[in-house]
Amino acid sequence: MPVTPLGASEIRALAAELDVIPTKKLGQNFVVDANTVRRIVHVAEVTASDRVVEVGPGLGSLTLAILETGAGVTAVEIDHRLAQRLPATARAHGARADALTVVDADALRITELPRDPNVLVANLPYNVSVPVLLHFLQHFPGLQRGVVMVQAEVGQRLAAPPGSKVYGAPSVKAAWYGPWRLVGTVSRQVFWPVPNVDSVLVGFHRDPESRGTEAERRRTFAIVDAAFQQRRKMLRQALSAVLGGSAAAASEIMIAAGVDPTARGEQLTIEQFVAIARAAV
Repeated sequence: MPVTPLGASEIRALAAELDVIPTKKLGQNFVVDANTVRRIVHVAEVTASDRVVEVGPGLGSLTLAILETGAGVTAVEIDHRLAQRLPATARAHGARADALTVVDADALRITELPRDPNVLVANLPYNVSVPVLLHFLQHFPGLQRGVVMVQAEVGQRLAAPPGSKVYGAPSVKAAWYGPWRLVGTVSRQVFWPVPNVDSVLVGFHRDPESRGTEAERRRTFAIVDAAFQQRRKMLRQALSAVLGGSAAAASEIMIAAGVDPTARGEQLTIEQFVAIARAAV
């Protein structure tokens, strides 16, 4: 029996059965269009041999589209009602019982997952999309690629190059793990309820070589945060608190790293931020 997707009327019926009213607190906007979830899975290039993790499966529309490929899915859901109902929904739509594992937990708190997932595919809750992405990339090095749907503004920041007006701390931190790019747009009309923001699909591939140790990542991210907290200031000033306690000390470290102390954070690549972190040791 092939896996079949959820229809819009069925999604609303499921929500009524579970007494679920989508909430802004949990960032819940359910996709009610089967073509959209299938397009996400297609763009993510999911195959039957993949082990997919999905964050925030909700009522299961994207989950079923992933299962349709034959891939195994680990779904992480914070809403207990939705987590408990999802396996039954999947079975009712033709999924094998062993193809889906549901983890009833806050995605920001988990550090272990079954199946050792290699692909991330998700319609991420808008209010925690960047923290969830960074948490998963940090704690699950087996994730080699993925496609996520996020608020357009967030997606543009994740994919922004240095020098862009929207390039910021999320751009640099995401780049630690590999390149990101915008891979599609999503109409507001495919959601229930209809959000008041636009959505995009963002794809990533993890760099095959690690950019540095965990200690170097923490130092780099602290420098990135300082740089963008005062993004209008030259880096020798913005980084003075985290690099030696003075603008002069910060300048000395940056020169040693081959970075102009009069530059601003929005001009630096991830490689330059890493070089500063290493020079500061």
